[in-house]
Amino acid sequence: MISIPAQAEVVGKVRTDWVGNDIVIEAIQDPKVQGVTCHLTYFERSLIDRLQQGNWFEDPSNSAIACQTTGPVTIGEIDLDRNGEEVFNEGRSLIFKKLVVNRIYDRQNNTLVYLAHTRQVQQGSAKMSISTVPLYSVQATWTKGRPQ
Repeated sequence: MISIPAQAEVVGKVRTDWVGNDIVIEAIQDPKVQGVTCHLTYFERSLIDRLQQGNWFEDPSNSAIACQTTGPVTIGEIDLDRNGEEVFNEGRSLIFKKLVVNRIYDRQNNTLVYLAHTRQVQQGSAKMSISTVPLYSVQATWTKGRPQ
């Protein structure tokens, strides 16, 4: 089954200094879980900062994520193994670095876990952020029945 990655919509931008560096806030709708929205933030370097610091072709690996139910929850065919599945990715460098969001289903606690991290070809980053969406308090509908 081919998975279509989520699309991000910029909902805010906060200037952090006089050279034009920004914190960007994006809203991401999980393509397989209707009613869940994640807000992802990351740092975007300005042209002036790139000139001053060098390293022209990439942004920092820092990110944060917060996910909530934003409507009735309908869960499609999601990957239920411990590795979960990638629901979003966005380039953070010219070629090799991507900001990624993975979804993992915590069966024991009936909770969706969203992990934001950076994936690189080498020298992977340990900078990450997680958010959880407990399903016990919402009327979640599973398209194929809730896994046991």
